[in-house]
Amino acid sequence: MKKSTTMLDFFKRKGSTSNSSEVDVELPTTNVAIPIPENADVPISQTQFQRIDLDSLDYDPGTRKQIWEYHVNQRDEIRRAYIKKGLHQPPLETFKKSGKHNRSFQASWYRNNSKWLEYSPTTDAAYCLPCFVFHNPNVIVGQNTFIVGGFRNWKKVGGKDCSFQVHIGKDPNSAHRVAEQMCKDLMNQSQHLQRVVDHFTTEQIANNRLQLKATIFIVRYLAFQAIAFRGRDESFSSLNRGNFHESLGIVTFWNEKVAEIIEKAPKNATYTSPRIQKEILHVFSAKVKKAIREEIGDTKFCIMVDEARDESMKEQMAVVFRYVDAEGFVKERFFGLIHVVDTAALTLKNGIYSLLSQYCLDIQNIRGQGYHGASNMRGMWNGLQALILNDCPYAYYIHCFAHCLQLALVKASKQVVPISHFFLTLLFLIKIVSASCKRNEQLKVANANEIARLIDLEELETGSGLNQIGTLQRPGETRWSSHFRSVSSLLRMFSSTVEVLQNIIDGAIDGENRAEGESAYEGLTSFEFVFILHLEKETMEITDKLCQALQSQSQDILNAMHLVSSTKALIQKFRDDGWDDLLTTVISFCEKHRIDVLDMNARYVARRGRARNQPDNELNYRFNEDAMELLRLSSALEPREALKSFRISDLCLLVKNFYPQDFTDYDKQVLEKELYHFEHNVLQDPEFKKLKSLSELSQWLVRTGNSEHYKLVYRMVILVLTLPVSTATTERAFSAMKLVKTELRNKMEDDFLNDSLMLYIEKDIASTFSLDSIVDDFEDLKERRVPFS
Repeated sequence: MKKSTTMLDFFKRKGSTSNSSEVDVELPTTNVAIPIPENADVPISQTQFQRIDLDSLDYDPGTRKQIWEYHVNQRDEIRRAYIKKGLHQPPLETFKKSGKHNRSFQASWYRNNSKWLEYSPTTDAAYCLPCFVFHNPNVIVGQNTFIVGGFRNWKKVGGKDCSFQVHIGKDPNSAHRVAEQMCKDLMNQSQHLQRVVDHFTTEQIANNRLQLKATIFIVRYLAFQAIAFRGRDESFSSLNRGNFHESLGIVTFWNEKVAEIIEKAPKNATYTSPRIQKEILHVFSAKVKKAIREEIGDTKFCIMVDEARDESMKEQMAVVFRYVDAEGFVKERFFGLIHVVDTAALTLKNGIYSLLSQYCLDIQNIRGQGYHGASNMRGMWNGLQALILNDCPYAYYIHCFAHCLQLALVKASKQVVPISHFFLTLLFLIKIVSASCKRNEQLKVANANEIARLIDLEELETGSGLNQIGTLQRPGETRWSSHFRSVSSLLRMFSSTVEVLQNIIDGAIDGENRAEGESAYEGLTSFEFVFILHLEKETMEITDKLCQALQSQSQDILNAMHLVSSTKALIQKFRDDGWDDLLTTVISFCEKHRIDVLDMNARYVARRGRARNQPDNELNYRFNEDAMELLRLSSALEPREALKSFRISDLCLLVKNFYPQDFTDYDKQVLEKELYHFEHNVLQDPEFKKLKSLSELSQWLVRTGNSEHYKLVYRMVILVLTLPVSTATTERAFSAMKLVKTELRNKMEDDFLNDSLMLYIEKDIASTFSLDSIVDDFEDLKERRVPFS
């Protein structure tokens, strides 16, 4: 009787029929079809499942981890991230030469192999993205060249036996072509087996997209407003489920179709969880960065960096790029926060280089550095600017002009004893008056009564926005224009402040409060204090105009230098000619408020000492044009009074000394002739004479087509415009960070914070993305439970 057959009989281990070690196998010289079974990879037990931050993936082909090194359940997500990111093709101007033939990689190979070829500057080798994405470690060693070790035998590129063509293979089922098809299949979720089995209708897919669009719309709204997403209790029984769910409730209240779809949606595919919210936010952030990267293109750019601590005491570094776009407009774009463990110059440099490498931005294209005055940034030997200059000698460092102005004014004030004493008294005075809610309320009431009195006397104009009730403003050394606002607020509320101090003196119960009130009152009503109060107001009115102008994103370096020169001239003019008017104003003010006026005819004993020209000297020290040869030569491009300032010799010298890498030898030969033509044709144009700044000149050249006729001149204009003026944009990024990561949201992850800031700061870009494009990109991130296409 025949033995019964069981299922196990079909899975018996077969014996080995040959010994591979005894057979000499000749390696193939061309690509052959190689099966890539997923289960043939490294066992799961050898790869721990860990949460992977897709933004932290290394996109450099020479240093990135192999796909099979990740957990098997994460590999498809990693593959999608690499495919979505695209090819790593850094647009280097020069590639490293190697080998005995002294050959190098060529940028033209990118175009000829635009679907697969990658290059790593780290290893100076070429790689294949599709083969990397679906690489099997068990393949024959000869097939790993474009995956693991990299190809660098440049002499074999081109010709009959081109290594690139050999890698692609003539067989339609070659390993490379199979990998390319697998990439397409992975990203085309509509053809996946589960989708075919489930067979979703067109209406179901449309409903899924509408459901997701509602979530996307709310995520975008909350991010634009810097509002928290989650609530303390998000359960269905909660009266306040958090901003996201409450906003979703508003949408469903006014849109019955969305409400019906969400109500009928599977409980495991509602797409409203915090994880989904973060993924949508990340899709927005990635698209914003991609748009900025495309806007930069291959043009030169400047990096502006600043660091600050967030609410959870993490050191964050903000990175901003300054560049000129295709239409000639100067752009300053926030490109993200980088969490750094310390503020050492080398740490900051590594963080910046990692970000540049991730988005294929060539370090050699940096043409400017803008930082504040800290030693780790501006240090001549070991500072960040010095480290970057060692790698890119044309990344010229410009100290933030607004920061220079603030340092100059603060230092000048501290060097003059009466001025320093004035600000100490001012701080003490504001502290006493604003010490309690009661005193603040008294100040507002007194201010309102004073305004009403002056309006009755017709000493104040009336109108919309005028005569608003305010408070005294506290000055701060690091806050631009804060001293001017503080002085102005005290002058505006002088009578009200005196009244509050008198109330403190009369109503104080204990002697300490009465003594503080009397001390503040005596300081406020002294002639010396009033005189310096008006002096500082007049001086800071001049410098505040400069301070506000320096914070403009479109400000160019030449216009900034003009503003500095004019500010210095106005300060000198006020010093020479403003005494009589100032003294008249002060005496009139003292008489109005019954303050004893100092007898100017009294005998005065001169003290030993030297005369101080501190404010003007500080500005000369901080803004020394003679020491900035680059700016002096660049001033020849200034369109204002161009017939006088346009100096061809200076522009040729500018190219020769500061930008030799941006102009070929042939460019330098024809530059002088092009400048002569530009002087003869463009400078005489009536429209050109209306231009007031270098940024306006750049836009006008593009608009009129002269940027194509005078390419070398336009290139010089772009290079000068790229130089930074101030780090105001990075300061604004940290102001936004304080709005997003508050005390109640101090546990925000770095990625969540970074994505939120990208949308909040660059909302003009994020608002251009359609909801449908976000749905498509969201679907491509990973395998979804329901289809969206």
